[in-house]
Amino acid sequence: MLRLATASLAGTAIEFYDFFIYGTAAALVLGPLFFPSFSPLAGTLAAFGTFGVGFLARPLGSAVFGHIGDRYGRRPVLLGSLLLTGAATVAVGCVPTYGSIGIAAPLLLLLLRFLQGLGLGGEWGGAVLLTAEHAPERRRGLWSSFPQIGPSVGFLLANGIILALSATLTDAQFTSWGWRVPFWAAGVLALAGLWLRRSVEETPEFLALAQTGGRAQAPLAEVVRGHWRLLLLTGGALAVAYAVFYAVTTWSLAYATEHLDVGRTTMLACIMAAVAVKGVATPLLGMLGDRYGRRPLCLIGCTACLLWMFPLVALLRTADPLLMTVGFGVALLGMVTMFSVAGAYLPELYAPHIRCTGAAVGYNLGGVLGGALTPIVATALANGSGPPWAVAVYLTGVALVSLACFALLPETNPLVVRTRAGTAEAAAPA
Repeated sequence: MLRLATASLAGTAIEFYDFFIYGTAAALVLGPLFFPSFSPLAGTLAAFGTFGVGFLARPLGSAVFGHIGDRYGRRPVLLGSLLLTGAATVAVGCVPTYGSIGIAAPLLLLLLRFLQGLGLGGEWGGAVLLTAEHAPERRRGLWSSFPQIGPSVGFLLANGIILALSATLTDAQFTSWGWRVPFWAAGVLALAGLWLRRSVEETPEFLALAQTGGRAQAPLAEVVRGHWRLLLLTGGALAVAYAVFYAVTTWSLAYATEHLDVGRTTMLACIMAAVAVKGVATPLLGMLGDRYGRRPLCLIGCTACLLWMFPLVALLRTADPLLMTVGFGVALLGMVTMFSVAGAYLPELYAPHIRCTGAAVGYNLGGVLGGALTPIVATALANGSGPPWAVAVYLTGVALVSLACFALLPETNPLVVRTRAGTAEAAAPA
């Protein structure tokens, strides 16, 4: 299990590195380089628009790779998605700017961001099923949390490189060529990930399906036709996790550097400290999910996000590094309380023959609802000289919707479900 979980974590870390490096670049440099005729606000909005395209592609990627995973195995998904995302990310670092090739530059950026999202949409389903379907029942939450550590590692790696470049290069050098270096580094990381995953074994549950002829012929059609309500509930439930994460890591970075005159290096350091706390907490919360159930942790985390959005904006507005880090850290702890158990929760909600498609599409639908829109909406709402309370209202609204969705979802932890069933049976009158 440790070897499988490590391979899964490494792959998600590399793929999320690819995805996050674009978000950081969009917040810092892509607007002026690829949309120079726009005002600073419009350029940032346009850059975040290309950022959002990656989220729109993710459900499509989960449908395509989910079909492969449910029909032909989880292992091909792990390799194909990593290769696609890595190649697209390297290509982003090679795209000439608007000043060199005109309108073709942002169009190429848009296409490559779409391919990034397509690959990442397939990655999550394959990675979590690799661990969830190998893991012993009592530790499924723990082992399935390893792929969920990957985004934190990928973010720290991406922003660590950006931070190092920001500290060692002049603004002119960073804008000219320094921002491209992290994209080129994705090629080396993708090759390392493929090497780690080369000997990954197929999961026992898929092998059993293949031997008994139980594989779905059209997984997506079956999920949409028979489980559309569950699909919408899982997407709506996870929307707040994405919204909070990208409000902290992407929107706040752009807002503080543009409106509060906080240095790029300072903001990156504050955000990275909060993400590091999130990464450390992930497996610990996964173990709590094994003991107390997936649903209670999701309800607690969602409620914490609901209550923290106004304090988050207030602390960001101070421009004090310590206070901003506290604001970011508490927000991400609320978010990861839900996120840590998602790797076990979503696969447990779907039958094995449609699991790769159902879990991945539901997960990435949450990304569209929460992640794609948040940087764009928040940037538009924060355009002014006063505190951006409208952003807090927006995030609180997303949290309320997610809380309602979690309330309608069932518990899936097999141990908790059996314990409750036994307690109810014992309490029933003879």
